[in-house]
Formats: sequence, C-alpha cells, structure tokens
Amino acid sequence: MTTIIAFIFVFGLIVFFHELGHFLFAKRAGIMVKDFSIGFGPKIFAYRKKETQYTIRLLPIGGYVRMAGEDGEEIELKPGYRVGLELTPEETVSKIIVNGKDQYVNVQPIEVSLCDLEKELFIEGYEDYDDTKKVRYQVERDALVIDGKIETMITPYDRSFNAKSLGNRAMTIFAGPLFNFILAILIFTALAFVQGGVPSTDNTLGNVLPDGAAAEAGLKKGDEVLSINGKETKSWTDIVQNVSENPGKTLDFKIERDGKTQDIDVKPATQKENGKDVGKIGVETPMDSSFTAKITNGFTQTWNWIVQIFTILGNMFTGGFSLDMLNGPVGIYTSTQQVVQYGFMTVLNWTAVLSINLGIVNLLPLPALDGGRLMFFLYELVRGKPIDPKKEGIIHFAGFALLMVLMILVTWNDIQRAFF
Repeated sequence: MTTIIAFIFVFGLIVFFHELGHFLFAKRAGIMVKDFSIGFGPKIFAYRKKETQYTIRLLPIGGYVRMAGEDGEEIELKPGYRVGLELTPEETVSKIIVNGKDQYVNVQPIEVSLCDLEKELFIEGYEDYDDTKKVRYQVERDALVIDGKIETMITPYDRSFNAKSLGNRAMTIFAGPLFNFILAILIFTALAFVQGGVPSTDNTLGNVLPDGAAAEAGLKKGDEVLSINGKETKSWTDIVQNVSENPGKTLDFKIERDGKTQDIDVKPATQKENGKDVGKIGVETPMDSSFTAKITNGFTQTWNWIVQIFTILGNMFTGGFSLDMLNGPVGIYTSTQQVVQYGFMTVLNWTAVLSINLGIVNLLPLPALDGGRLMFFLYELVRGKPIDPKKEGIIHFAGFALLMVLMILVTWNDIQRAFF
C-alpha cells in the first residue's frame, strides 16, 4: 500500500507540474484551455471553472492540457440546421441548443442560414422556421453549444492556439518540460534546507562517528586535512581516495584546527566493497550549510542530472539500443518500491530525478512529444509558414501509435524482469 501511495504521489506531482507549465503559459498567451487532466481513462473527479474542466482520471501515468484549436476541432452549424437560442436580456446568444430543445424554456427556435462562431460571432436564420422572419444575433464569446448532454464552449479565433504568435505557441509547448526542471530545482533546494546543507568538496571533515578510527585517533568535525602521508589533499575526494587505498595502514594526517597545525596518526579499518579491501575511518562527508549553497544546490543538482541523462541517452544510441535500457510504468513502480524503503526524503529525491527524465524525454524531437511539436515550429520559422495541419496531425498520430507500441513492449519487458 505504501508503494502504491508513493507511486501515485511521485507520478501525480511530476505530471501535475508538467501540465501546469502548459496551462499557465497558455493562459498567459490568451489561449482558451478546455481541459486540464491528470491521468488517463475514466474520470474519478471533475470540476468546471469558467471555460476549463479540471479532471483526475483513473490511470496515473500521464495527463494533458487540451487547448482550443490545438487539435483542429470546430463547431459547425450548417445552413438548414434547426436550433434553439437562449438569449440574454441584451438579445445576444448565450446558448445554442442543437438537440434537446424541449428541455429548455424561453428558447428561440430558428433555422440557420449563416453562422460564424469563430471570428464575427453571429448567427443568422429564420425565426420559428419561417423564411419571412429573418433574424441575426450576435453570439457571446463564452456561449455554449448544447448537443444533448454534451456542452461545448465556442472558441473565438483569437482565443485559439493557432491564432497566437509562433513565439507564444512554442513557449506554451516548451513550458511543460521547463516546469519539470523547475520542480526538480524546487525539490533539490528544499532537501538542502531540510537536511541542513549540501555535501561539500572541501578538504575538511564532516561528522566523526564515535566508534570509528578517526574518533579513536582524535580527529574532530571541522578539521582541515592539509596532507596525508605528506601528499597534499585539496578536496574531500582526495581524503577519501587516500583512506580507501590504504586499509589497515597507519596514515599521517596533517590537519589544521583552530588556526594551529598538528599531525595525527590514523589507522583505517578494513572493509569489503565489491570483493575488494578498502579503508574506512568513520567520517561523514562535510556539509556546506550556507544559505547560498542551499539555494544553488537545486540548480547545480538539476544541471548535473541533465548532463548525466543526456550522456546515458547518447550512449544508448551510439552503443546499441536495447529495450532493457528503458523503464515503463511497471519498471518505475518497481524502482519506487525499492526507494520507499529509504524514507520520504529519498522518495523526494527520486521524484526530482524522474521529473528531469520526463522533461528531457518530452524534448526529444519525436512526433507526439513536445520536442516533436517544437521541431514543427522550427520548420515554420525557417519556411515562413506552418505545415498543413492535416499532415502534421497524421504525423503526430503515427508517432503516438509508435510510442504506444513501444510503451507496450517496454511494459511487457518490465513485467518479465519483475515477475519471471
């Protein structure tokens, strides 16, 4: 049960931030957002506020923000359609009832002769289906078209995705991965404050364990190690390397404490690591507890992980690709199960790393991913006009289908590794 809760928390937080990026930048650009959904499949929770429906769905493995005009949907009322109009006191249309007109009172029936629900926002027709009573009404910008139980808000063209500048469209798409990186920065920064600092590379000692060789020899937290056996130590890495390479051998530590230097002999204990003897003296990594270090930790950790993940991706494609290199939802669930054992802080760290992964994967120039869409914007910038929406839709659909096939294969591979 703990693993399930952790998995939902991790995936939910990552997906929420990703979609929040799309959502906020869409709103900033004046784009109408019709749906903000966390998860796929049947609805568990739905709430509508103004033009946007917010939903939580059963399968916590993704999400989406549906923007007006993004998928080419349009409301079309052809000449000859018989509809009912609900009018405001100002005689403008607030609702257009296509089916189920008898369920509404004070509805004006008309037969449509001409209609524009995108730019000029009007509807013309014959009142009471009488061709001698021609009328024309302006349509409210937030008018609803009702077809039985389905209510759809009209989309004025200036509120649609495609009506916005190339820069606004590109930034709206890029904002999803960007917010994944922002989430990682926030988590790494918060962890630095909660843990009291970040690991330092200085040549000083951290906490000295009471039962270790360092405590026995008289070393203390904060001692600056100038040299070991006459070899200068400039960093914590130098200290670890010298100790690890000399298990069971007495080492001469030259340290500085309270402005004074002194020599202390330390004999590292011998421990086995990966079948090899290594030296240990019972000292923890020093921590930098400065405010600056805590704040910058989020950025440095995130950048380091971005570099590491891109390096791994590069090795995957240059060194031979295998499905074993990928993890799907089942593989991530299995990893989360292991991470949970180490506590909430480790789960948060895992969340940050996964968020960076999601951000990078979404930026890959593949159809159906954010990176694929950004490539189409680049094509538009170079060519001077966008690709035909139908062609782009076909490419994205094909890319989505291939991704789904890959997801199925990866998930099956995860199941085999986990249970067989």
